[in-house]
Amino acid sequence: MSAELPILPEEEVVQKKLDWELLKRLLRYLRPYRGRVALSVALLIVLSGLALVGPYLTKIAIDRAIAAEGVSRAERVRILARMGLLFLLVLALEFSLRYVQVWITQLIGQKVQYDLRMEIFAHLEKMSLRFFSKNPVGRLLTRVTSDIEALNELFTAGVVEIFGDVFLLAGIVTAMLLLDAPLALTLFAVLPFLFAASLLFRLKVRDAFRDVRTRVAKMNAYLQESLVGMRVIQLFGAERRSFARFDGLNNDHLLAHLRTVLYFAVFFPVVEVIGAVAVALLVWKGGSEVLEGTVTFGALAAFLQYTAQFFRPIRDLSEKYNILQGAMASSERIFDLLDTEPEIRAPAHPARTGPLREAIRFENVTFAYDGGEPVLRAIDLTVRRGERVALVGATGSGKSTLVTLLGRFYDVGAGAIRLDGIDLRSMDPGDLRRRIGTVLQDVFLFSGTVDRNIRLGDESIPRERMVEAARIANAERFIERLPGGYDHLLREGGAGLSAGEKQLLAFSRALAADPEIFVLDEATSNIDSETEALIQKALERILAERTSLVVAHRLSTIRNVDRIVVLHRGRIREEGTHEELLAAGGIYKTLVDLEYRNGGEMVTDTV
Repeated sequence: MSAELPILPEEEVVQKKLDWELLKRLLRYLRPYRGRVALSVALLIVLSGLALVGPYLTKIAIDRAIAAEGVSRAERVRILARMGLLFLLVLALEFSLRYVQVWITQLIGQKVQYDLRMEIFAHLEKMSLRFFSKNPVGRLLTRVTSDIEALNELFTAGVVEIFGDVFLLAGIVTAMLLLDAPLALTLFAVLPFLFAASLLFRLKVRDAFRDVRTRVAKMNAYLQESLVGMRVIQLFGAERRSFARFDGLNNDHLLAHLRTVLYFAVFFPVVEVIGAVAVALLVWKGGSEVLEGTVTFGALAAFLQYTAQFFRPIRDLSEKYNILQGAMASSERIFDLLDTEPEIRAPAHPARTGPLREAIRFENVTFAYDGGEPVLRAIDLTVRRGERVALVGATGSGKSTLVTLLGRFYDVGAGAIRLDGIDLRSMDPGDLRRRIGTVLQDVFLFSGTVDRNIRLGDESIPRERMVEAARIANAERFIERLPGGYDHLLREGGAGLSAGEKQLLAFSRALAADPEIFVLDEATSNIDSETEALIQKALERILAERTSLVVAHRLSTIRNVDRIVVLHRGRIREEGTHEELLAAGGIYKTLVDLEYRNGGEMVTDTV
């Protein structure tokens, strides 16, 4: 069974050749480490030269000692001893320099990988909610993990190492031509076949590598979605269907990998066969020249060793070309992400604002998601400093959208939202959001201590203030029962805590930041009556003398607010106190009556 997931534009298989603009952009990440890169290249040049010494020492040993005529045994032994010692010294030097060169190259790769990850994560933190609603988390994880790993291969085994292979090839060709040009040309006769095989291999394996990247992204996206939604999968007994879908994705990934394995399994034996043919030609041609006395036996032995070395860098260059192609496919997706401009950005010269003095003003605000039908239509609303205003209405009436716009997670389509007359779009979003304490319906808790979840790692918040916030929010009692108290380690998502306990932590988190504006977005819709009573007591203290917007689904949370605003189909339909709206007999009274009938409580007790 093949699982069909939508392929995003950045995951389509790109059929173009090597993109030099992309490569130049990638190489910019080496600039901070250009000194190390230069040292690594210099070491590769030296190593390429050292690789040529061994065969030449073999030639000297054979021609001057083993096959030499008229040389005494003692002299032969001395020559062989000197050549053996020189060979060992060359190997020791080569080992030492190779160690340093590999260490430097790997360090560069890890540094570049670190820089790229930090740049991508910082960029993701700037993106708007609209961006995350369009891009599955699993695919974004692939950008930061698998795609970055592909670029790491480029920097560690690609860009720098290519210089070593080129230098080694040039050195071997030069050495062969100097030893015997006709014999060297005999070897070069097989090169057209080698280049043809390499070209065909590159063409085939390039698309296979890109298929692998695409399938990894699709598999990660589905895996992340399934793990997050595992409770729903198990509740509805959908394990087999979920497994079958993942099996299809995993099988597609396997088949793409097997294609690359097939191409490698064919290419390397072909190179070995071509190399064997080259050796046979050298033995035939070189052997004839040795018999004729035009070439020494030592030169032929050196030629055979150079031939063995000759095919290795050619084979490596083919591999590195494919590493480069894989890196191009990954870099296209990474740079597509980095080139996506944040929808919400701070202006070049943000407005400087002090504490709220007068009011929050929504002026003729209209807003629609992604060009659809407007969710809010011509909203005019003033929330005065210190006033507590509740937003009520049916699902889809625009309540949560209104408070989301206040935090500037989206920009208004028309109109403006102002704090003391200053348009939010002229303010730094980070500064604005630090002034607003928000408690959502769905509380997200991070893995880590209770302390970290309340302070969110902000060391500027004193621990004493954090503890006081938990006390005011009525979270202190259950926190102190946890092993370790505030230092108790919570699992991902706050597993093991009840919905009410998570909400109390969310209230503590918002209060610890000491915001001047409070936003409660249906913060009590998923909790039991006992926890709600605790929260109600906390709210009386938290909202006292604070400017507050309370989005209410359960009307019991708004019994103490100063004003209630009723939204219906994106417009403000009613506005007033609880008593005024009940007396008007409109939408609000209908909502109260519905809650009375569903909850079985007296209206005066629930509102």
